[in-house]
Amino acid sequence: MSPITADVTTPQQTSLPPTDAKTRVSDFMKTLQDEICQGLETADGGSTFRQDSWEREEGGGGRSRVIRDGNFLEQGGVNFSEVWGKQLPPSILKQRPEAEGHGFYATGTSMVLHPRNPYDPTVHLNYRYFEAGPVWWFGGGIDLTPYYPFAEDVKQFHQTLKETCDKHHPEYYSVFKPWCDEYFYLKHRQETRGVGGLFFDYQDGTDPLYRGPHADKAAAKYSNQLPPQENRTWEDLFAFVNDCGRAFLTAYLPIVEKRRNTEYEDKQRQFQLYRRGRYVEFNLVYDRGTIFGLQTNGRTESILMSLPPLVRWEYCYDPEPNTPEAELYNTFLKPQDWVNWNA
Repeated sequence: MSPITADVTTPQQTSLPPTDAKTRVSDFMKTLQDEICQGLETADGGSTFRQDSWEREEGGGGRSRVIRDGNFLEQGGVNFSEVWGKQLPPSILKQRPEAEGHGFYATGTSMVLHPRNPYDPTVHLNYRYFEAGPVWWFGGGIDLTPYYPFAEDVKQFHQTLKETCDKHHPEYYSVFKPWCDEYFYLKHRQETRGVGGLFFDYQDGTDPLYRGPHADKAAAKYSNQLPPQENRTWEDLFAFVNDCGRAFLTAYLPIVEKRRNTEYEDKQRQFQLYRRGRYVEFNLVYDRGTIFGLQTNGRTESILMSLPPLVRWEYCYDPEPNTPEAELYNTFLKPQDWVNWNA
């Protein structure tokens, strides 16, 4: 659930990490996990997180935290991991051959929440850091997957993310928002996973901002038309990731509070379970973090904790016209300018 590779050629880096980079990022990721878990337990008011600490034979380990059967959370996980080793996984070497022959270090915090009420959206977050010899980068993002969405909720979510981006760079949101739309996309369904958010990868301070595989899509086109961007330092990017991580509770919890007590019937519940199937399909078919975790012998239970507790598939489902279910497909599963959205 923690994508950390991308099809990209990166220019020579000009900024080196500080000598205590690994310690500082690791400490932040653990603190972020603590803050998110505390905020969610307070908001849920009915359940608490179970923690399982684990160690990886090749080096490193993590803390997996899962909450179940809460007042609004049917199931959710907030993980911290920190792994290192001598053998880079194929998913990294394929895209960054200059890292070959170096040991690697990777750390991050990742989260997926599956609320019970169909009117509360699923949400995913992941922020991470990677080093291998001369290669280093920050990556991550957050995206929202509603089942019965409200445009004002989606607008508020995106506005919070844009304000966070704008504190650090005037073009971050304009590049990272469409990058999220293109990454969380189910090619075999020809639809986005949800209403997006932010996604960025291989951020090492050098130009260009977009480092993804789709040169013909919106994020690359916007990034490529920008004038040359000034290099950003390791400290600049670390501060950005800090603020992105801490923006989560502000972006998500107001939506939960507005929708958690909305009455629903079995029809809405069944549609929610059906749409959760898309989440499973993406994470098992496309998610690079799942691939990375399995290739590096990570803890399987932690890697797959992003999957929902209950899910269903239906053969050839087609929503009835002029229904809330049809509106999800026709409006919300297509990239939109949510910050400037007017009904």
